[in-house]
Amino acid sequence: MLKSSSSLDLKARRHGKRLRSGYLLTATLLSSILGQVICVFPSPIKRADGQVALSQPLILRWQYVTDSTINLSPATDGARIYLPLAAGALVSLRAVDGQMFWRTEVGGELSASPVADEMGVYIASETGVVQGTAPRAAGALRALGRESGVTLWMHTLSFPVRGALAMNEQVLFGGASDGRVYAVNKKSGEIAWMKQFATPFLSIPAVSGQNLLLGNDDGTLICLDQKTGRQLWRYRTRGAVRGRPSIHHGVVYFGSADGYVYALDEMSGRFRWRTRTGAGVQAVTVTDGGLLVASLDNFVYYLSLAHGDRLWKRQLAGRIAAQPLAAADGALFTPLSGDTGVVLDLRDGKQLNTIQTGEDSNTAASPIAVADVLFVTTRQGLLAFSQPEEKKK
Repeated sequence: MLKSSSSLDLKARRHGKRLRSGYLLTATLLSSILGQVICVFPSPIKRADGQVALSQPLILRWQYVTDSTINLSPATDGARIYLPLAAGALVSLRAVDGQMFWRTEVGGELSASPVADEMGVYIASETGVVQGTAPRAAGALRALGRESGVTLWMHTLSFPVRGALAMNEQVLFGGASDGRVYAVNKKSGEIAWMKQFATPFLSIPAVSGQNLLLGNDDGTLICLDQKTGRQLWRYRTRGAVRGRPSIHHGVVYFGSADGYVYALDEMSGRFRWRTRTGAGVQAVTVTDGGLLVASLDNFVYYLSLAHGDRLWKRQLAGRIAAQPLAAADGALFTPLSGDTGVVLDLRDGKQLNTIQTGEDSNTAASPIAVADVLFVTTRQGLLAFSQPEEKKK
């Protein structure tokens, strides 16, 4: 359901409430209209370069209101946003204005962040297994059609895929909680290959060229051949590896729960350097000028790509569990505590901008951008931000 800003004002007055922070609704009013799409402004006008400018003023364009968001990041195909929700639900929204195309419920719970392409969206789910009952499959992979959300195929798994899914043009990849890595044909749902490891996966895989890279809970980063599943190399750390590796010019950068950031040669797995932070590291992101590192000690570090030397560090208000979003003019972080997202200047770590997300609303889901629109998953729903119209002219 779409609501204009004028109808929102009327509804707010009926509830004896005001619009907060210029555009956000109070928690009471939000809970009374769950599941609705709020169009605060008309469809945003795209910037000439088609990229979000994080350092510039950003206003709320529309909001999908729900209290059912979870700590899984949404997927996009460039035109639509696929938002994971509790109780195995997924909604398809038009990126430009939030129009809902469909909502589907697969049962159980979604277990990994989805991925999407022009054919549809690919999801992983799990069902609870009651103790004392006969063994049964606890996980599943599905492909849902882009236009209707109907299931195109489903493959049951002994244990659910965790963390996030990854894909190339033909194959879907995921690591499961029983230590298996799956490669599944995106069109048919048939398993192309399966590789068994001794330790569970709860990580975000990365694809690079012909390589698939993912970490497991015994602290090992593993590089597999995407076509065959053959192990090309592995590197052991002293803590769980759960974040997405970042690959740049033949070097793999990743963080570990042991508090170190590592750089390895992509082809051989040969060690290049490591740098100590103040706590465990999940999120690393390569930028043109260096490596962004979000540590669980509430600090952001910016490291030299060549040697791992610290260029600057900045303390934020809370723990950073979500992958930061980097743009040409800055990087956005959404600390778990607080009511804002913080944009830092990549040159010196100084704060450039803040984005209001609502009181105690940030989640571990990562922010994403589609052209010039920024999407942030909060405890009150999905927020879509863009520049004010007059700033784009």
